[in-house]
Amino acid sequence: MDLDPTLLTWAFVGGGLALMFLEVLLPGGIAFFLGVGGIVVGGLRAVGLLLDPLMATFTWIFLSSGLTIALRPLVLRFAQGETSLGLTDEDAEAMGEVVKVVEKVGPEEAGRIRFRGATWDARTLEGTLPEGAEAQLLYRDNLTWVVEPVDHADLDAELSEAIGEDVTRQDETAGPEPTDRSSDRSGLGYDPSAPQTG
Repeated sequence: MDLDPTLLTWAFVGGGLALMFLEVLLPGGIAFFLGVGGIVVGGLRAVGLLLDPLMATFTWIFLSSGLTIALRPLVLRFAQGETSLGLTDEDAEAMGEVVKVVEKVGPEEAGRIRFRGATWDARTLEGTLPEGAEAQLLYRDNLTWVVEPVDHADLDAELSEAIGEDVTRQDETAGPEPTDRSSDRSGLGYDPSAPQTG
């Protein structure tokens, strides 16, 4: 069974146009260059240069592949669609949410928390949270949530103890404070309205 040369020519042209139209629905550049190859081969068949159907098919394959490889990166660079980068709101919405600790969570060892029905790896910045404790989500580091205790009383107590120790150490090393501050003009004891002495 022989193919009608005119029908094959119109098949290349019609297929090329269909592929170029398909590019509008499925952007990416590949269908467009396959369509351009089909139209070029159909045109070459119409002027009598590619009469052999097998040669026309191979020409279409190589021409379309060559155009796609050579020109697609250039076309995509200059005719690139509108893109936008934006942060998803999932993490922003989750921050501050209270979750349950499923496995002990610490700063060096990742534990597990239950968040939105699934368990996630979690760690703390400092301190350890036992299983069953409540934690507050701070942020996510890849697939690991960084959490802090909901009740900051323990951390506040540790902080006040540490500050109290520092104040005590400073008091011990500083010695007695001078009682006469009239000569001190740089500190809080200086009163510009007070009469100046010598």
